[in-house]
Amino acid sequence: MPVDIDLTYHGDPAGIADVARTVEERSPRSALYVPEGAHDAFVYMALAADGTERIRLGTSIALAFARSPMAMAYPAYDLQRLSGGRFVLGLGSQIKPHIERRFSMPWSRPAARMREYVAALRAIWHTWQTGEKLDFQGDFYTHTLMPPLFNPGPLPTPSPEIWLAGVGPRMIEAAGAVADGFMCHPLLSRSYLEEVIAPQLAAGRATAETDRVFTVTAMAMVATGRTEEGLAAGIAGTKRQIGFYASTPAYRPVLDHHGWGDLHAEAHAFTKTDRWAELGDLVDDEVLHTLAIVGEMDRVGAAVRERFEGLASRAILSIPYQTDATFGLDIATP
Repeated sequence: MPVDIDLTYHGDPAGIADVARTVEERSPRSALYVPEGAHDAFVYMALAADGTERIRLGTSIALAFARSPMAMAYPAYDLQRLSGGRFVLGLGSQIKPHIERRFSMPWSRPAARMREYVAALRAIWHTWQTGEKLDFQGDFYTHTLMPPLFNPGPLPTPSPEIWLAGVGPRMIEAAGAVADGFMCHPLLSRSYLEEVIAPQLAAGRATAETDRVFTVTAMAMVATGRTEEGLAAGIAGTKRQIGFYASTPAYRPVLDHHGWGDLHAEAHAFTKTDRWAELGDLVDDEVLHTLAIVGEMDRVGAAVRERFEGLASRAILSIPYQTDATFGLDIATP
């Protein structure tokens, strides 16, 4: 099966409805995803759902541990209703400093917590869909109260699919065990997906108590442009993004897999002295071409499919810089 290619939107929420309509017109088999960064992912999704009828919509990712399962259950369920069953809830843990210091929420045993988080979401949605009593009691979360006034009632579709993102082996195995799909982090090479992630997902899937379809989605950083100057700007922006990821201890295993542990040490040291703008300078061409797709727009689609063929059924393009090139990409599925 060919790799279907999806897009992400990073801009102002006011622009997503037009972008979503354009994606639907030009590539109706594609999906549109939004990260949770400087804006609320569910505001994006509500606006995109209102302006489209066919494309899948999803979060890549929403921050699970920044909310309780109940606080996550409501907007995801509402978006599934608003979109007519087209919503995918992509969840990720973020890292400890952000959860504790930015969101003032608890952090402990993230993989075990995520397993329970997914189970809690499904228990809440099951109550809403069936009217059965809510009685979820776990190690991290307890949900036992659901008066009729706060029950939105059943959907005309199944509840949203839940896809998990992760980098560490425990989180990847958790995704295989409890989720409907896995979203790879953008700091990704083919060999890391094939030699590290795939076996860990398989180990988790072997313990799954369901035979439901499981979707593996790669996220591919792309450096492209309409002109030589645009391509150069795309390369510079992508190198900055790789440098930022490289500075984060949680993502070091990807670098270590390729023998680039020193890059993490250098990038991390730069962040300690506020040299954020210089992170891209640490990324050489070997690192760039291993972790990103680089090239002219008419070749990007084929390059993405070639990189992930046989390992993922979908690929989400991550274009971490300002560009007008997105809709010039050859992403239509052959």
